[in-house]
Amino acid sequence: MTIKRGTYPATQFDSTPGDRADVVVVGSGPSGATLAKELSAMGFHVVCLEQGRWIDTHEYTGNRDEYELSTYGRWHSSSNVRAMPEDYPLNLADSDVSPVMYNAVGGGSIHFGAYWHRYMPSDFKLRTLYGVADDWPISWDDLAPHYDAVDRDFAAAAMPGDTAFPQTPGVTLPAHPINDYGRLFAQGMNKMGWHWWPASNAIANTNRNGLVPCVRYGVCEAGCPNGSKASVDITHWPVALKHGATLVTGARVRQLVIDERSTVDSAVFLDDEGREHRIKADLFVLAANGIGTSRLLQLSTSSRFPSGLANSSGLVGKRLMLNPTAMAVGIFDEELASWYGPAGNTAHSFEFVETDATRGHVLGASWGTTPAGGPIAAYALSTAAGGVRAGAGMLDGVRDILGRSVLMSICSSDLPNENNRVTLDRELTDSHGIPAPRVEYTKDQNSRDLIEFHLDRATEALEAAGAVRVLRYPEMPDQPGHILGTARMGTDPETSVVDPYGRAHDVPNLFIVDGSVFPSAGTVGPTNTISAFAHRTAHHIINRAMEQED
Repeated sequence: MTIKRGTYPATQFDSTPGDRADVVVVGSGPSGATLAKELSAMGFHVVCLEQGRWIDTHEYTGNRDEYELSTYGRWHSSSNVRAMPEDYPLNLADSDVSPVMYNAVGGGSIHFGAYWHRYMPSDFKLRTLYGVADDWPISWDDLAPHYDAVDRDFAAAAMPGDTAFPQTPGVTLPAHPINDYGRLFAQGMNKMGWHWWPASNAIANTNRNGLVPCVRYGVCEAGCPNGSKASVDITHWPVALKHGATLVTGARVRQLVIDERSTVDSAVFLDDEGREHRIKADLFVLAANGIGTSRLLQLSTSSRFPSGLANSSGLVGKRLMLNPTAMAVGIFDEELASWYGPAGNTAHSFEFVETDATRGHVLGASWGTTPAGGPIAAYALSTAAGGVRAGAGMLDGVRDILGRSVLMSICSSDLPNENNRVTLDRELTDSHGIPAPRVEYTKDQNSRDLIEFHLDRATEALEAAGAVRVLRYPEMPDQPGHILGTARMGTDPETSVVDPYGRAHDVPNLFIVDGSVFPSAGTVGPTNTISAFAHRTAHHIINRAMEQED
């Protein structure tokens, strides 16, 4: 084995015929990092191919004057706006929601808010309970020990005993302060008699796993300049590299090549200078998010798989779910310092996450309080709600919101639909000339009815808390756009792409561990569940290897 260990750019990648890794992982985000950390600790030589680069914490702007302006450019949540060489563009002409992704070591954990919630037990059996969507082929109990493990790895901070969930052994760190605006939210919820709890966040409040204590900048979704948020470039990759993993940056994978046995033989990737490289391995794992993974599978055509690798079911790229997110902002007469983090949530509610047929729709949504931001964010909130865009009236709108508001995000579940999908665009390409993804996603009437119901209830809660005015946003600006469902798991190869461990039905040495495999969407951010699933798959691979040695 001459494949160099450690981390280096793809331009320095060198291998000779016969070189072979144990495992190649595509994507260095939470799922890829979790799997790489677990496998490398057990002696597997894991090579991760990441099309982005390392980001240093000093590059983040959250502690500098230019922060808010930078979120409209370099640190925007949309790859179409950032347009960095490592980004790939998305054709969103037919999408009601803009997905959020980031190409760098750490992947989506660079941009995620670090809300750290488990899925509800009911999320795994929607068909059985409510007759909608699909049941998962695994249960909440199957993931429970892996949830516990990733809680520790991501330095989860939470208050034990949340009545919305089954009781668990607890997490590693205490909850963060709920702040003054979280306190008002809690008072309103108490008056309504509705559930709330201090929120769970993958944000440290003590030195843990390479992280330092949060100082509540409230800028988590554009990278943490303090190094407190559990992005996996801090929490996972240093550990995996210490155990002998290889992390190749600037490596854009354009195809997985199969052999005569219909197993993946190699991954073909391009470096920043456009040179082509090839790497062989025994196992290949895709962890490139629900768009990147389905894109690569569709790019990897052959006579055996003319419509894309592992796609005998015809479901690769289909059943896209994006967690449509709404927002309600309560304006108060008192100063609340509502820019304080974490962001993350400070408090959350699962009062209306379950299906209730009397509401006229199925599924539900969770609520969370989050910082409302600075003056530019206040201007954006005011104008998005119909406020004056210029002049003295503009300043009045900013003053009303800045520091005196409670922002509630409303993260909804959505139904899988084969018409919501990711395909290859016929014209748009990335910086290497590779076809870019085309995203087609329409919010159905159920989603629209669900969001209207939740906006009504959120308005009631904020008014109960004393809000003098409530602004309603059926579509949250820069909403999370979680990317799920495009390579669903199941036990039947005709109706699913991978098995309950993420192994492709059609290709025995190919696994998928990102949100692509989700048969249904929950009502919270999926990173906790994605990471727990990747942890479970990693230990399945380890156990199989140990059995083969016996």
